[in-house]
Amino acid sequence: MVTRSSAGYPFREGKAEKRKRAPMTRGLNPNFNHRLKYVFKSAALDGIHQAPFEGYYARLLVKGIRPELARLTLARKIAAVTLTLWKRGEPFDELKVSEQAA
Repeated sequence: MVTRSSAGYPFREGKAEKRKRAPMTRGLNPNFNHRLKYVFKSAALDGIHQAPFEGYYARLLVKGIRPELARLTLARKIAAVTLTLWKRGEPFDELKVSEQAA
């Protein structure tokens, strides 16, 4: 799938010029890890019913975010927490996650 955008060619003096910097990729590359994506989306489905993520999910819904996008946002949050814990080598602390989510 190829995404095209006219934003890649701004018009100056009536002529289209190519941008100096390529547009940034949104979402996952075509070669993303399907199993890992499934793991985080499954964790988000389970997390909407358990602390500390249930409050975060509820706040997203109150803001008016559609439930499927709120679950995706929660999956991204869980992935970010996982990466942070992995890099720092720290144990999971529910209180820290609750503070960050608030």
